[in-house]
Amino acid sequence: MTYPRSQIAPPDEPGFFHVVSRCVRRAFLCGTDKYTKRCFEHRRTWIEDRIRFLAESFAVSIYSYAVMSNHYQIVLSTDPREAQLWSDEQVAERWLRVFPGALSWTSDKRQRERIAYALTSDPKRLQEIRSRLGSLSWFMRALNEPIARMANKEDECSGRFWEGRFKCQALLEEQAVVSAMAYVDLNPVRAKKADTLEDSDHTSVRARISEREKCSYKQRDELLNRPLKPVAGLDANAPLGMSESSYLDLVEWTGEQAHPLKRGKLEAPTQDNPPDILWSLAKHPKQWLRRVQGTESRYYRAIGSAEALMAKAAEIGQRWMKGVSSERARILMRQQTE
Repeated sequence: MTYPRSQIAPPDEPGFFHVVSRCVRRAFLCGTDKYTKRCFEHRRTWIEDRIRFLAESFAVSIYSYAVMSNHYQIVLSTDPREAQLWSDEQVAERWLRVFPGALSWTSDKRQRERIAYALTSDPKRLQEIRSRLGSLSWFMRALNEPIARMANKEDECSGRFWEGRFKCQALLEEQAVVSAMAYVDLNPVRAKKADTLEDSDHTSVRARISEREKCSYKQRDELLNRPLKPVAGLDANAPLGMSESSYLDLVEWTGEQAHPLKRGKLEAPTQDNPPDILWSLAKHPKQWLRRVQGTESRYYRAIGSAEALMAKAAEIGQRWMKGVSSERARILMRQQTE
């Protein structure tokens, strides 16, 4: 049974989300298709560049992403309230950057100014656009539709390229946000497409490491010790309660632990004991690993503690939500270890 997206992502409220969009018709998003032997590796850049481009126009912050062979995953936050603070000119500029319409057919400066002016002169239309720039659904639409058109053109076919609805999970607490980020960043490792975080191309963790490598030693220390911020989009959202260095250590350690249902893990362990930051996210390493590894399998519409999940269920008129039993199992595990 499908539910209105607005139950999980209310259009006028800020929130954190884990989204997944998958290809259909056995289509290959990126990589090499083992059936046709065609290489689509360049499409990874399409996706990554589009994510970063849209993050500069929409009221979103991108915290984590990974582009895989037949799907991509993103952890992001949306803040519709931020879009309400933009001037009419800023709204028009951001919208026309994403949906240029007639602007794409002309380079005449006066004509472009007239198109922008016509938009700012229509308050009803402008308010609708302002709302869309803070919408998760419109962000995903602006991401998926151009990629589908380019892929279909390249494949010389028509029809659906993506599944009809992208999967969306609300992340109800900071622990849920960080565990989802780690899950997404370790996607290539679990799929045995990378042996190290540095080899995990087209992921946010690789982008964070690349940024660190470009810095001088002094700048590198400042970067690693700063609060964990988005890799793209709004910086206005409150940073997460850990440093960049702590997050990278956490992802590294998590990736070194074998997943019972997956083939891949990071090679050459760098640390035997869990990083200190883990103890602020879970009472026991097994609890942390259980949440990370169960991001998609143990949870469905939302991720959080049992209390947060039940509160979300009550908010949308349900008596239960998938993941509550898993969270209660974590509580029992914690009690047994105390």
